[in-house]
Amino acid sequence: MYHARVIDSPIGPLQLLGDAQGLARIAFAGEHMRSVSSEPCDARTRKLLERAATQLDAYFAGRRKRFDLPLNAAGTAFQHQVWEALVAIPWGETRSYAEVARAIGRENAVRAVGAANGRNPLPLVVPCHRVIGSDGSLTGFAGGLDLKRQLLELEGIRLPLQQQERLC
Repeated sequence: MYHARVIDSPIGPLQLLGDAQGLARIAFAGEHMRSVSSEPCDARTRKLLERAATQLDAYFAGRRKRFDLPLNAAGTAFQHQVWEALVAIPWGETRSYAEVARAIGRENAVRAVGAANGRNPLPLVVPCHRVIGSDGSLTGFAGGLDLKRQLLELEGIRLPLQQQERLC
């Protein structure tokens, strides 16, 4: 069972879930907030959640481009492979689903990469918002396309307002 901390951010409240092993989930406002342990939070978990909150604050202020946190996200081996490729996308850059598939050596797994991207439990820390369509369009994001555009613009990526947006 995880412990939680809710933080205020420029994009609304975020629920951080973690345990002594690492950060397990970040939920946006409006998403299903997970139940958490009623047991007192141990010092290691409390320190992790504080560190995650501090790093997220720095990200939103434009002072942090990479996160340095132990992660404990549940997922398949393939999902973890995709998520590691997402972490490798530099701040201020985007990649298409096809480019991510090539980066993990699975060129024909574009749809599976999209599915793994959509199941990312650690948005922002594992920057799934940096993945866009091959045609440059914005595609699905748990927080919505407006939030995805806002995060990309925070990172200096300017997308044309008239750019076609689609959900996949």
